[in-house]
Amino acid sequence: MIGGTWQLTAPERSWTLAVPRLAAAMVVLPVFLQAPWVRLHPFSATLFTAVLLAVGIVLEQSGERQKAEIGQLLVGFSGSWLAGCLFWGWLRAHPLLHLPVEAFALPLALTGLSTRWRLASAFYLASLLGTAVTDLIMAMTGVMQAWPAVVMAPIDLAPGLLHQAGLELLHPLPLLLLAAAAILILSLGRRCHQQGSTWSMAGAVLITTVWVDGLFLATALLQPGLSGLIE
Repeated sequence: MIGGTWQLTAPERSWTLAVPRLAAAMVVLPVFLQAPWVRLHPFSATLFTAVLLAVGIVLEQSGERQKAEIGQLLVGFSGSWLAGCLFWGWLRAHPLLHLPVEAFALPLALTGLSTRWRLASAFYLASLLGTAVTDLIMAMTGVMQAWPAVVMAPIDLAPGLLHQAGLELLHPLPLLLLAAAAILILSLGRRCHQQGSTWSMAGAVLITTVWVDGLFLATALLQPGLSGLIE
C-alpha cells in the first residue's frame, strides 16, 4: 500500500483491463453465433442457456478471482442469451415485446447489485440499457413499424425491405436522433470507466453496443442478407 492506496500487482492490473474486453466480446458474440443458431434451431439455442449458467456458477465458486469473474460474466450473459433466444426464436414479429422479454430478469439483477453477483448483474443491466436505447430510437425513427414485415418476409424479399428500412434512417431527423443516442451512450460508457472495475466493465458493454448497432446499420445498407435479422 502506497500513500494509503492499495497498489495492484502487474497481473492484477492486466486482468482488471481484460475484464471489460471480455465483456465487450460477449456483446458481439450473439451477432455471429446466437443469431444464426436461433434461426436454425431456436430450441437448442435456448437450452444452451443452461450450459452457460452452469459453467458460470461453477467458475464463480472456484475461489480464484479470474475464474470467478469469468463465471459472473457468463451468468450475466446467460440472462441476455435466454432473452434473445426467446424473442428471436418465437416472438420476433412482435417488436413491442422485445424490451419486456429482454427485461425478464430485471428485478433479480437489481437485487444482485448488492450481493456477490454484482458483476453479473452489472453486465445484464448494461446490456439491457443498450437494448432499451436501441429500441427507443427505432420507435422514434419509425423503423420499428417496418420490423414485422422485414423479419416475416420471404427470403427473396426480406433483404430489400431491410435495405429500405435502413435508408429511412439517412434522413436528417433520424440521423440527429441516432447521433444523440450514440453520444449519450458513449458518454455514459466513458463515465462508467471512472467508477471502478465493475462499472468499467458495464461501460465497455454500453460502448460496444453502439458499435454493434452501427455495424448492423451498415450491414443493412450494404449487405442486408448478412445482418442476422432475416432468414
